Amino acid sequence: MDKILKHILVVDDDDGIRNLIKQYLVSKKFLVTTAGNAIEAEKKLNLIKFDIIILDVMMPGKTGYELTKQLKANVSIPIILLTAKGEVKDRIKGLELGADDYLGKPFEPKELLLRINNILSKTFKKTQQIKINLGSVELNLKKMEIKKNNRIIKLNTSEKEILNYMIKSPGKIFSRDDIGKITNLSKERTVDVLITRLRQKIENDPKNPKYLQTIRGSGYVLWMD
Repeated sequence: MDKILKHILVVDDDDGIRNLIKQYLVSKKFLVTTAGNAIEAEKKLNLIKFDIIILDVMMPGKTGYELTKQLKANVSIPIILLTAKGEVKDRIKGLELGADDYLGKPFEPKELLLRINNILSKTFKKTQQIKINLGSVELNLKKMEIKKNNRIIKLNTSEKEILNYMIKSPGKIFSRDDIGKITNLSKERTVDVLITRLRQKIENDPKNPKYLQTIRGSGYVLWMD
């Protein structure tokens, strides 16, 4: 798996459980952000790109089930549901809503860690697949090249990095600041140039992009077929 620390969002209304999970995962070299309810989680999800969510089901207000359904309709982010309920029907409900895994309370922190690593490993392999198609354009991130109109176009490191993140979350808006942090580019103008250059490489009509689009006032988004 890549060397960049994975960022996990832990959502649970129980302060003790939330802090215990955070302390354990931090000790295992993860970046961890916490939220006490779904509303707080949504605010943080709008600001930060997470690699996986650990989400309690039974919370006051919006439940983990409701948040899972909402998130899975818009972004592709792995979710592990936590709940005190162990009935089969509850596990099935979570999985039907799109959850990637399900862990009943109480649980051993090591088991949670194993489930996290298993999901992240599968996600990493998926994003490193040899060929990814955007219409007639073929991306090969491993070789850092694009095949377009029977021509081979090379990607540089910054272009590969942002594509790698965007492909993980099709439909997610990345702000200029997000892209700057991912690519180590500090100036907004430099980020805009990067996106313009990428469009020229992956779009058949860069002036009217189908896949890499601008969301006015927010940033950029990648749509996939």
